[in-house]
Amino acid sequence: MVPTVGNRPPADELPPPAEPQSAPPQTGPVPGRIVAVGAAPEGVVVDAATRMVAVAKRDPNELVLLSADTGEVAQRVPLPGFVRHLQLADPGGPVLVPVESANALVRVELPSGLALPQVVTGVVPHDAAQAANGTVFVANEHGGTVSVLRGIEVVKVFADSVQPAGLASVGQSMGLIDVRKNDLTIYDTADLNIVGSTPAGQGPTHLVADKHGRLIATDTRGNAVRVFEPLPTPHQVGEVAQPGGPYGIAYDPTRDLLWVASSGTNEVVGYDMSQPTPREVRRLPTVQNPYTLGVDANTGRLFIAGVTGGVLQVVDPQS
Repeated sequence: MVPTVGNRPPADELPPPAEPQSAPPQTGPVPGRIVAVGAAPEGVVVDAATRMVAVAKRDPNELVLLSADTGEVAQRVPLPGFVRHLQLADPGGPVLVPVESANALVRVELPSGLALPQVVTGVVPHDAAQAANGTVFVANEHGGTVSVLRGIEVVKVFADSVQPAGLASVGQSMGLIDVRKNDLTIYDTADLNIVGSTPAGQGPTHLVADKHGRLIATDTRGNAVRVFEPLPTPHQVGEVAQPGGPYGIAYDPTRDLLWVASSGTNEVVGYDMSQPTPREVRRLPTVQNPYTLGVDANTGRLFIAGVTGGVLQVVDPQS
């Protein structure tokens, strides 16, 4: 039997989860190239090693693989259900694909697009992230659990969440955003213990790590970007206001740049992360409803998914 740790807290008095805003149609010109990928793309990850971009879409449910250099679609990988978020396990892949409607995690190898057998993880897996030691955490959003995989085996289940969502790993720590409790919990990925938790704003949704060992969350309802140190106990060390429902988030370690999409204003904002407080250095107009985005650590090129138009906006750093 898989050991389970913690008890799901009561949720009756908690606010609903924060959701992205719905932006008006983009009327002005946008920089870069527009690539049609298909219905409702949401979930983008860029692998600098294989030069591949993976985008999750619906109707049909597929993982679209594109060249990071040309933007051309290389192939489409059928998926057993719909997906909203993607992460890389390692440079070179595979892509971690939490298939919400199948209650399972699928790994898709790069550049081949081979989908490995799915692993059942829990009810509506929303996000998945791999730690430096190879341990994979999966946030089962509607089940209130976080499943821990080593290889293809679920070795532990944490049940201390209400609605677990965004995940990110840094060092030996794994961070988790709970979109009902509106907090950040840190897990030890070696000992598989809970380190602690801290408030993460009015309605946080997504999470990334930077090369300084910090975790950065989009506070979608609070219109802010928040920065945390995970150890020895999690605590906030910086923040910046970003109106418009900041939602999708990506980090470029080569340039120490954080990119955050404002879901309600059709913009992405770039921040210098050399200090704990993000410093805005770039702002770009985007296609309508830029919910998720990825960045190529080699070139700095951005790949922004426009949910409404079924497109991927490819923007070179000099644009």
